[in-house]
Amino acid sequence: MAHVVPANQKWWAGGRSPFNVEYGKLMMWYFLMSDAFTFGAFLISYGTIRFSSNAWPDPNKVFSSFPFMGHANLPLVFVSLMTFILIMSSVTMVLAVASGHNNDRKGVVKWMFWTIIGGLAFLGCQAWEWTHLYHQNAWWGRNPFTNYDGTMASTNFTNFFFTITGFHGFHVFSGVVINVIMFIMAWRGDFDRKGHYLMIEKAGLYWHFVDLVWVFVFTCFYLF
Repeated sequence: MAHVVPANQKWWAGGRSPFNVEYGKLMMWYFLMSDAFTFGAFLISYGTIRFSSNAWPDPNKVFSSFPFMGHANLPLVFVSLMTFILIMSSVTMVLAVASGHNNDRKGVVKWMFWTIIGGLAFLGCQAWEWTHLYHQNAWWGRNPFTNYDGTMASTNFTNFFFTITGFHGFHVFSGVVINVIMFIMAWRGDFDRKGHYLMIEKAGLYWHFVDLVWVFVFTCFYLF
């Protein structure tokens, strides 16, 4: 016989979803799915313009600078460092979530701290890159870079670059704020009193999403 749910018993009672997933985690997945559609729309729009254009700026020339190295020609070295920093912050987040599963408050605090440092380091790198490009007269509506064939490039490149990397940077900043809140709560022992570290896992889902999106942004703008 089919199991009949009493009229006064709702499927969301106790914070459980019909998919046997904790309700807050399910809502986080819904949010990330909707956010993925937004990033997808941005990147599809960029790809459509990029591959319908006869010529495009060479990323090896646009992104060839490195802080405190003067006019050194180091194509994609700096953005590779940024990518490494963000990936390592994802590793420390995994360790923080694992510590939470073991109810290891000290471990959660330690690894959340390093995740925050990684996020701040990435934002600092992005701020330097934006400032450097701005001093090269690159901004929304301005593109000083030439195409592969030496012709003048349109502003599509800079408009898309600053919009999409800025949108991603906002997500990283939001993730850092969330992680700081989680760090403080863990440090104060709030999760120990609750008896679980589910909030760390939810923050981890968001942070991994931000890292994954950067892989696509990196591929679209810096490699093609």
